[in-house]
Amino acid sequence: MLETLLDNKVRGGKWHTLIDKVYCKLNLFYSAHKVLGKKGAAGIDRQTVDDFAEQERQELQQLTEQLEGGTYRPSSVRRTWIPKPGSSEKRPLGIPTVRDRVVQTAVVHVIEPILDATFHDRSFGFRRGRGSHQALHCVEQLLDTGHVYVVDADLKGYFDTIPKDRLLEIVQQSISDRRVLGLIQQYLDQGIVEDLRTWTPEHGVPQGAVLSPVLANAYLNPLDHRMSEIGFQMVRYADDFVILCRTHDEAEAALAAVRTWVEANGLTLHPEKTHIVDAREKSFSFLGYSFRGNLRFPREKSHRKLMDRIRELTPRKSGKSLKVVLQEINRSIQGWFNYFRHCHWSIFRDYDRTVRTRLRRLLLKRHRRNPQRLPRQHRWPNAYFTDRGLHSLNTAHARFVQSIGTY
Repeated sequence: MLETLLDNKVRGGKWHTLIDKVYCKLNLFYSAHKVLGKKGAAGIDRQTVDDFAEQERQELQQLTEQLEGGTYRPSSVRRTWIPKPGSSEKRPLGIPTVRDRVVQTAVVHVIEPILDATFHDRSFGFRRGRGSHQALHCVEQLLDTGHVYVVDADLKGYFDTIPKDRLLEIVQQSISDRRVLGLIQQYLDQGIVEDLRTWTPEHGVPQGAVLSPVLANAYLNPLDHRMSEIGFQMVRYADDFVILCRTHDEAEAALAAVRTWVEANGLTLHPEKTHIVDAREKSFSFLGYSFRGNLRFPREKSHRKLMDRIRELTPRKSGKSLKVVLQEINRSIQGWFNYFRHCHWSIFRDYDRTVRTRLRRLLLKRHRRNPQRLPRQHRWPNAYFTDRGLHSLNTAHARFVQSIGTY
């Protein structure tokens, strides 16, 4: 309801008066319930989402008065470190206060439709109605039409290195309300609290902030349009992008054009992770998938993550009942399949085999401890697990293929 209301009033053009839409009671109410629904940790003020919910009416009234009167000031951000997916490394995560998350969400509701109207069609990350599967399908289509030379690029520490002044200049091309711009500036300049020390980074947008995705998209939007104007086929999801070309010379020219833009705009291409690939001879990775020719497979990190999860759920010394183990496996593989269902059919049969092998080893270990419980059929055939509710990735993929009418 709120998205429709804002879309009708805030879309495209250059906007001069927007702050009233930020502190609109409906916007703040809807933003608060978005934040409360996601839960999340407390910021430096130690106020939890439950604490906020108990005083919701008073909190929202106070925020309305502060935003309308121009006295609102965001608090510093509490920094923590979380593991990078599929890696032993960690990345920083900023945790704003609940109050600040509510206001940031309200700001996003207002500025996102305006900025999104300027975004390129080949930008798929953090945009309503778009997503990773559309980006992957676009890459697949380009490969099928002979764009087999791929510039596989990586921006080094993108979110932490965005120049703040240049970012605000880009936002100002669509928004001129000084109070809204002032709010964005305050969020960019928020202090970071870590190990009893407070400091303000010179560059970057805070990772974990509600505003960061739309601002990060806005900063790379000129690159999207520049590459399109030159005639290159670039597909981007947030800071992850590939450029698909018909010849190696074209790919070299595309990489040179990207490098020129990136360096001119205060960013850096990762020297070890940026290269040109002939997709007919060598695989390249994009959004968790590994492309080999025009076929898709899970990239190595994604494969290892699933294998590690299956091993974690099927230890030989597990004290859980088989029913519970199967339920936990089903939850894990179903979530994985929802994302990787577009992979080549052959992998799903292999994953099914791995899961059943792990389960047989678990059962064999248990029955060796208690021989009288050993069934007549020592192998536990596939039907044994199917009858007890184990999901089959191979069967799920066959149904998916049938539903879309392609193989």
